[in-house]
Amino acid sequence: MANQVLKTVVLIALPASGKSEVRKYLEYMPMDKRVSDFHMGDTVQIDDFPYVHFMRCIDDELLKLGHPFLFYHSNQEPFLHTAEWGTLIELVNDDYFAIVNKTKINPSSAAQHLLNRIDAASVKVGLPPRLSQLPANVRQAILPALEKEAKSILGNVEKLQQIDLTGKTLVIEFARGGPQGSSMPLSNNYGYQYSIAKLAEPILQDATLLYIWVTPEESRRKNENRADPNDPGSILHHGVPIKVMLNDYGCDDIEWLEKNTEVPGTITVKAHGKVFHLPIAKFDNREDKTSFLRGDHTAWDKSKVEVLHNELKGALQKLAKMYFK
Repeated sequence: MANQVLKTVVLIALPASGKSEVRKYLEYMPMDKRVSDFHMGDTVQIDDFPYVHFMRCIDDELLKLGHPFLFYHSNQEPFLHTAEWGTLIELVNDDYFAIVNKTKINPSSAAQHLLNRIDAASVKVGLPPRLSQLPANVRQAILPALEKEAKSILGNVEKLQQIDLTGKTLVIEFARGGPQGSSMPLSNNYGYQYSIAKLAEPILQDATLLYIWVTPEESRRKNENRADPNDPGSILHHGVPIKVMLNDYGCDDIEWLEKNTEVPGTITVKAHGKVFHLPIAKFDNREDKTSFLRGDHTAWDKSKVEVLHNELKGALQKLAKMYFK
């Protein structure tokens, strides 16, 4: 098992828990050490946050035109429709298939292309194609302001399409939860039970789950500390509004899913007419082991790196033992 590489790691946690920092750490780790200790090759990373941010950008542009928001109650509040958690996963699935199949995308307008993708993803989870239903003059008016952000998202997918996936580890990152004080299991499209089951079948066939464990209170504290209002679209520095933190991430359902699985050490996922038992391991970050990674990698504290490395190694070796048995 020593040199076996995990094919897909779904990296999940509450916001600001350390997911993006762990991804950054992996990028700077020598390949031989990453394979031997973590069972991971070079990583190909897909994240749903760019779409969360892009939806807010759409609503911001609509607000300027006096048009009602389509995705959020306001720019400081949660989604209007909780099925948007599924929309985000369908967009992740799109990225996965585009990367794996090397699908060529060369639209005349990146913004137009992305609006169409969001509509298509929304329809898959039972929502109407709202962007195509905008008045033509409104839709045309918002496109120029969205083009730069849309090109960035499309450009990242095109960059990943150039990679030979042989020996690589696909890392899919997203955060899910539910309203503070919710009973389990979570309902109304909240939580990991709903979103993981929306992942495409080829993803689930090879998936393992790495959960970064922090409390909701610690998630809120770290979210406040990392927030940079001048960089709202940044993976490392974006802040989540407090109403969203309490309503969407006030708890999560991982513990419930672990306790109610059919196979110990896994999460049971029923999707696509099949049952998947996805191996899961926890990286315990309740005492912060990752925030120092936000700094320049040449200045990382070696003692902190050692603690982080050993904790992460234990979690990923547990995943590998389950996956390759």
